[in-house]
Amino acid sequence: MPRFFVRRDQIFDGKIEILGDDAHHISRSLRMAVGDSITVSDMQSVEYECVLSHFSEGKVTADIISQRQNDTEPTFCAHLYQALPKGEKLDYIIQKAVECGVSSITTFESDRCIVKEKDPDGKKLARRQRISFEAAKQSGRGCIPQVNPTVSYKKMLEMASEADIMLFCYEGEGTVSLGKYLKEKLPSYLGAADVSVSVVIGSEGGFSLKEVQQAIECGMQPIGLGKRILRTETASGFVLANLVYEFEL
Repeated sequence: MPRFFVRRDQIFDGKIEILGDDAHHISRSLRMAVGDSITVSDMQSVEYECVLSHFSEGKVTADIISQRQNDTEPTFCAHLYQALPKGEKLDYIIQKAVECGVSSITTFESDRCIVKEKDPDGKKLARRQRISFEAAKQSGRGCIPQVNPTVSYKKMLEMASEADIMLFCYEGEGTVSLGKYLKEKLPSYLGAADVSVSVVIGSEGGFSLKEVQQAIECGMQPIGLGKRILRTETASGFVLANLVYEFEL
């Protein structure tokens, strides 16, 4: 069944108004008609089963048949901090992270980033948020993960160190394996509501020794992801999948 997101102010009197691109998609691309069924999420984990009741220019109205709490959102809040990668890798990273249950994505610049952020008009950020939106819709999420503006390495450490569990992913020496670290940390948090996890991933060149030391000084334990070196576009999905397994499966 087609799925759409709306703001809370688009829901009133037992009806939902779907506007803009989504209204166009329903009427023109999907060629739906009065009486067809759709699922609508309010972006706050409440879902509505609806029947289309009226079409007008730039707007589609749907009658609410039933509502329920969305059950696809993770029981933990994972915040991904991703060093800027080359090319279109970030598009893939955002898409797969959303599918794996991430709550937010923040890009940052590090010493070994080849790419430096240039987005004066905000078009790149808007595009990234759109990728998150489409991935959330496709994967049946109840919320749309927020994609934040790019920050400095120092600011990233400040943000990431606020989480209950901090995973600073590193391929060098002095690491604790992801499995061992989660085994030690998770018993204190399993069953608790809104456990926050920060997942920090470097760029293609990884982190400099100075950056690793700065992370340790912020209370982070460098975490190893196994015997094989993962690409930057693979690492976040790998970690998030392990979190889903530990918390949900």
